[in-house]
Amino acid sequence: MNRKLQLVIILVVTLTQPGTAQIVAPGAKLHLVSDQFSFTEGPAADKEGNVFFTDQPNNRIWKYDTNGNLSIFMEPAGRANGLYFDRNGYLIACADERYELWRIGLDKQVQKLATNYRDSLFNGPNDVWVSPSGAIYFTDPYYQRDYWTRTTPGMQDRALYVYADGRVTRLDHQFKQPNGIIGTPDGKLLYVADIDDSKIYRYTIQDDGTLTDKQLFASQGSDGMTIDSQGNLYLTGKGIDIYNPAGQKIEHIDVPANWTANVCFGGVNNDVLFITASEKAFTLKMAVTGAD
Repeated sequence: MNRKLQLVIILVVTLTQPGTAQIVAPGAKLHLVSDQFSFTEGPAADKEGNVFFTDQPNNRIWKYDTNGNLSIFMEPAGRANGLYFDRNGYLIACADERYELWRIGLDKQVQKLATNYRDSLFNGPNDVWVSPSGAIYFTDPYYQRDYWTRTTPGMQDRALYVYADGRVTRLDHQFKQPNGIIGTPDGKLLYVADIDDSKIYRYTIQDDGTLTDKQLFASQGSDGMTIDSQGNLYLTGKGIDIYNPAGQKIEHIDVPANWTANVCFGGVNNDVLFITASEKAFTLKMAVTGAD
């Protein structure tokens, strides 16, 4: 074979291998939003691209708008942890202070959606995702809090639940410590992290909201997670690791913090990665957009 032709073929093959697509915008660097927090979590973007996130130890929900302005949205905030906007513009919150699932309006009015499963209080809802159907999927691990009076979990099972039509259904309890959760925008797949077992599971979502076909997606734990428009999954912990839909790790983003807790896409064009990392929050311009 002609050597020049052979080199061209090798180059084309290399560029089309999984994981070689541009993820971070060329030349982009982390931008520090602020380092005034105690521990940031739960970023979620509204339809305009404004990002809401929590500082759980200080019992606040913050807002970072598309003009770069930072303000307190709600205080106190039920010790909210994970957040997600539903299709009607309400902020769904894992209100950890009283082990509850909340719906918060932009007028800051709170509706308590769920507080218990059967006769037991939740252990402490942690992270949440709302499907296109409106079903609310959330994880309920157990992390002892210094603001609780109880010192043992309400339930021994650390489980995955769905709230739909006013009812809570347990979907899976085979976890050491379920944590991060995210679904695909078409409502067909759900990813759940078992952070203490270093595993990410993928489920198929049935038409009735139940789950089937549980599969190991990656042998890595994660705190919070998000998905981009290419179906890549973003895992957090020591920085950010990005996996393609085939379960192959394709990118790592270093984050200068002790722990990267969560991540979401926001901004006017949905191409800004918002990162909560210990006492800090960062943004990063991306070459991809968040999943719609």
